[in-house]
Amino acid sequence: MLPLEGVRIVAVEQYGAGPFGTMQLADLGAEVVKVENIAEGGDVGRFVRHPKDPLPEGDSLFFQAFNRNKRSIALDLKQEAGREVLHDLVRSADGILNNLRGDRPAQLGLTWDALKAVNPAIVCVHLSAYGREAPRAAWPGYDYLMQAEAGYLSVTGEPGTPPARMGLSMVDLATGVQAALAMTSGILAARASGTGRDLDVSLYDAAMSNLGYLACWYLTAGIVQGREPRSSHPNLTPSQLYRTRDGWLFVMCNKEKFWGELADALGRPEWKDDPRFRDFAARLANRELVTEVLDDALSAKTTAEWLEELQGRVPVAPVHDIAAAMDAPFPTETGRHLWVDHPSGRHVGSVGPAIRTGDAAPARPAPAMGADTDDVLAGLGYAPDRIAALRAAKVI
Repeated sequence: MLPLEGVRIVAVEQYGAGPFGTMQLADLGAEVVKVENIAEGGDVGRFVRHPKDPLPEGDSLFFQAFNRNKRSIALDLKQEAGREVLHDLVRSADGILNNLRGDRPAQLGLTWDALKAVNPAIVCVHLSAYGREAPRAAWPGYDYLMQAEAGYLSVTGEPGTPPARMGLSMVDLATGVQAALAMTSGILAARASGTGRDLDVSLYDAAMSNLGYLACWYLTAGIVQGREPRSSHPNLTPSQLYRTRDGWLFVMCNKEKFWGELADALGRPEWKDDPRFRDFAARLANRELVTEVLDDALSAKTTAEWLEELQGRVPVAPVHDIAAAMDAPFPTETGRHLWVDHPSGRHVGSVGPAIRTGDAAPARPAPAMGADTDDVLAGLGYAPDRIAALRAAKVI
């Protein structure tokens, strides 16, 4: 039994952050009923297509990466009859999540105040760009904007280069995980008290929260962290990229004991007692010299040779591109990949859930838009003629 079996989540969601959050819940066994806007052709993620995307129009590998293990109903929430369908869904649900613009949940009746008469225990999670109560509630917003405003671009890349964002949409992903945590926490409280609530998470708040110790440094001591050469840690050395005979190796001696292990492995035991290198403070003061001597020592062998010698002894890693990361032995041999059989006949691969439950992870492809409408409504007690009437009125 998966941890969230028996939990039903209604998801009024699109694109990345919201769908990533509810996918975490679906991977853990929750039934996620994805509500897609019939008037707009469904989740906009269906139309985010790489030029080489092999899936049929109306679907995409982008959409598949965020929506496995869900069900889909096509519904127009702007129609009164659509709201009635939503209310029937909410009666049967533990939570409802939306990732709409901050002013939209109240307009569409997705708040706890609007739904408590239908289900007083419903947990309403709102994932927006800037929050529902802030002056920016009506502003649209996206991951890259948050990275820019929260300072990420000022600490990413090499010194002296133009501002650079992270290569992944980390704010979307982090906010989705925060929303999933909010939902499970809210449901836990609602099951104890019988009363649901609104819970809010925003891209902006998640981006700012992720600043962690950098924010603490500035707010407490006025320290403004910038870029560091070779992606190095701002305080710890060696903890950065170093040259090998054929490329790069990332070395992280983030405990003192690892410096000694590295010195011994490189045949330089004298470095352990060298006053320039013997502790974190000394190595930080002599970072350029540490870089120079490690480049020289590590250039004697290839990256693969050093990995064979150092992995498991000193924290090191190769520098992969996406293909190398996916094809490496560790993820392939330990079941990190997850494959689903798409209705088109394609075998669609992605990375499996990060939470391992001890049971096989569910592996259903993301649904076609509205694929489960009739089945979900029948489960709510709708007769075939009522479903037909809603379809004729373009409510579903």
